[in-house]
Amino acid sequence: MLNWYKRLYVGDNAKKKKKQLIRKINIGAGVLDVYLVTLAQNPENQLEIFSANELKQKARRRTCPMIVGLCCGYEEAVELVKTLVEKTYEETGTAKVREWLENQIREENSR
Repeated sequence: MLNWYKRLYVGDNAKKKKKQLIRKINIGAGVLDVYLVTLAQNPENQLEIFSANELKQKARRRTCPMIVGLCCGYEEAVELVKTLVEKTYEETGTAKVREWLENQIREENSR
């Protein structure tokens, strides 16, 4: 089972189809022009953007880190990452998006 962020960030074009897209991705069906934003697998990096269709591969699905964003189109995914960086900078004064998201996740899990 994939690990989705409870307060998933969704791009404007994906909002209408959010539930349908998540269901399709969870069952391993192909989706057209859908990109995911995840915490980077390498802890030295912050975020990764990749096509949701990569999750049709068992190895990629098994090692997929927490999914924090869902977008229709690569440009929308880049815009979402930009928004996350801006939000992080406003709240912390740094661009450490991964650290900020991990803190948010910890806070939610401790509630």
